[in-house]
Order: sequence, then structure tokens, then C-alpha cells
Amino acid sequence: MLRFFVRALGLLLLAAGFAALIIDGTRSIAAGGLTMARFGDLCAYFLPRVYPLLQPAIERNVHPLLWDPVMMGFFLAPSWIVLTAFGLLLLWMAKRRSVTIGHSSRP
Repeated sequence: MLRFFVRALGLLLLAAGFAALIIDGTRSIAAGGLTMARFGDLCAYFLPRVYPLLQPAIERNVHPLLWDPVMMGFFLAPSWIVLTAFGLLLLWMAKRRSVTIGHSSRP
């Protein structure tokens, strides 16, 4: 049952990544140059109360160096790449194990 929800969330994130890619492509064509929406802008739009509190919480509770090189690079990445990567990761985690035929499972 949990595998179903992880797969469904992975497919939704994969679809959202594809939609973000189409939106970025349309904006780039309209602007006449390459424009991409950052993942941080997407988080700030959908989570307006939580997103400004992430930096102080991570710097205070985890480590200050985690925010600047790691999380800033993560939030500055294009949104379609991050959404697609998370979707593929969830789909990979929820896949069924392959059955090995011809090998004994007895000790």
C-alpha cells in the first residue's frame, strides 16, 4: 500500500517536472532567450510562510554550512530538474525487486 502512494507521488512529481519544462520552454520562446524558473521561486510561491523560515531553522538546528553551499544550490536549480529528479527517485525506490530465477534461496 505504501509502495502505491510512493509511486503515485513519484508520477505526480514527474508530471509536474514535465509541465515545468514546458512552461520554461514557452517562456523562453516568448522572451527570445533562455529563462528558467528556479526551484526556490516555486517553493516561495507555494509555501509563502514556511520558505522564509527554512534558512534560520537549518542554520540554527543543523549546521550553517549546510545552507550556503548545499541548500542554496538546490534552491537555485531549475524547477523542472529538481521535480523530475525527485519523481524518478521515488519511482526507483518503489519499484519491485526482480525475482532471481535459477538460484536457490535456501542457506
